[in-house]
Amino acid sequence: MKVAVLLILGCLLWEGSGFPEQEKNPVFWKEWAQRTLKNALTLQELNKNVAKNLILFLGDGMGVPTVTAARILKGQLNGQSGEETQLEMDKFPYVALSKTYNTNAQVPDSAGTATAFMCGVKANEGTVGVSAASVRSQCNTTRGNEVTSILKWAKDAGKSVGIVTTTRVNHATPSAAYAHCVDRDWYSDGDMPPEAVQSGCKDIARQLFENIPDINVIMGGGRKSMYPKNTPDMEYPAEKKHNGTRKDGRNLVEEWTDRVKDKKGEYVWNKKKLLSLNPNNVDYLLGLFEPADMAYELERNEETDPSLTEMVDIAIKILKKNERGFFLLVEGGRIDHGHHEGKAKQALYEAVEMDRAITRAGLLTSVYETMTVVTADHSHVFSFGGYTLRGNSIFGLAPMVSDVDQKPFTSILYGNGPGFKVVNGVRENVSTVDYKQSNYQAQSAVPLRMETHGGEDVAIFSKGPMAHLLHGVQEQHYIPHVMAYAACIGQNKDHCRTKSGSAPSLKHISPMLAVLLTVTWILC
Repeated sequence: MKVAVLLILGCLLWEGSGFPEQEKNPVFWKEWAQRTLKNALTLQELNKNVAKNLILFLGDGMGVPTVTAARILKGQLNGQSGEETQLEMDKFPYVALSKTYNTNAQVPDSAGTATAFMCGVKANEGTVGVSAASVRSQCNTTRGNEVTSILKWAKDAGKSVGIVTTTRVNHATPSAAYAHCVDRDWYSDGDMPPEAVQSGCKDIARQLFENIPDINVIMGGGRKSMYPKNTPDMEYPAEKKHNGTRKDGRNLVEEWTDRVKDKKGEYVWNKKKLLSLNPNNVDYLLGLFEPADMAYELERNEETDPSLTEMVDIAIKILKKNERGFFLLVEGGRIDHGHHEGKAKQALYEAVEMDRAITRAGLLTSVYETMTVVTADHSHVFSFGGYTLRGNSIFGLAPMVSDVDQKPFTSILYGNGPGFKVVNGVRENVSTVDYKQSNYQAQSAVPLRMETHGGEDVAIFSKGPMAHLLHGVQEQHYIPHVMAYAACIGQNKDHCRTKSGSAPSLKHISPMLAVLLTVTWILC
């Protein structure tokens, strides 16, 4: 209540000086620091419970500059200055850094990094679910080099499992959860070279349904990879670019539907059908909402396409019915796409939407039994600077012009990408264009058709059981090992019994349930 009053007073005292009047008083900052210190002292009592549930939020391309800019945007969307705002992930008690390099790349791609944070093994760029012994695009290097993911470890332990993404469900990040493929671009057999198909390699869409056939929740885009070649899309039947791409003639959606029709399975392809479901009556859900990737949040049709938050809400309500718990991978995948296109506004709105989904997940779960991790696979050459004043629009201009070409510039810039613009032999004057529109491409130093990833470390935010083990500067492949340790799945199980052989701590559950669990432990 006291904090809320201070925030309200801050808004009332805002004077036009660029920051609230109360911030001139040293007491304001000292009291804020003391509240933060008081909260930090509570972390001395570590949460060592066994994690019943595991949630991994992956912001594709969400480097630290993107996190900071998204925080400012979130605040400004709420009518605030922005800098002092907290993202939901900012509230997590533990933060670490992740080293993102691939085994063969200093600046990584999303496939090799996904193999690291999903399978616990660093890998080559462009490959998913295989070790570094595999070579990209060489089918004959697949067999014998497969590595399994934390999603499979959770499924083998009896947990429900799910994948939710704003990209296609057979894109790099989600595919590392279930596929073993030497080329991330082999979305369907129609995207594979004939010799790879003849050699027995499987496309990623096929592996989604065959490798781990009982994934409980799958939501995202990617319809066209599931249907026979030239099959019209149900939502865009007149647009041939959205037709099915499979050369083997298989209808993977129909096969899946037939397999789960007596197991409370549901297939949906639009928001209306998704939100009409009663999660209590659904054990298996396949939601494919676009032929390829889902639309950017700023361009999403709110009548037909669900938001990431809405998908996460349904997913958790289905998965949490399992008494043994669940594992859920959630990808804000189009943050990356926005940056690649030089469209910072698209990227940052995607990041803010993912933060909303993190908030929703927190409301549906308990920190005592759910470990939640938020991280990124890699960064981008995205930055914002220029000595902007407090409260400056994150998409606005720097307060000065260049002292070299005497032209204004936006605070947001890219190191490389499609925003490199030359007009009459000189840098484009941004004041002559609408630099705040959704698809504006921020200026870049080097011209490229697509902006590149960045190679710096990314953040890992964590909360819940054993979250304190994600600390310091770590290799990216460490992440799933910690999550598995917290949930007593995978290879780390010895600690799940105390030295005396008794059950894990039961202090956060009801006495009756504690008795039942203890009896079960003894009998087992």
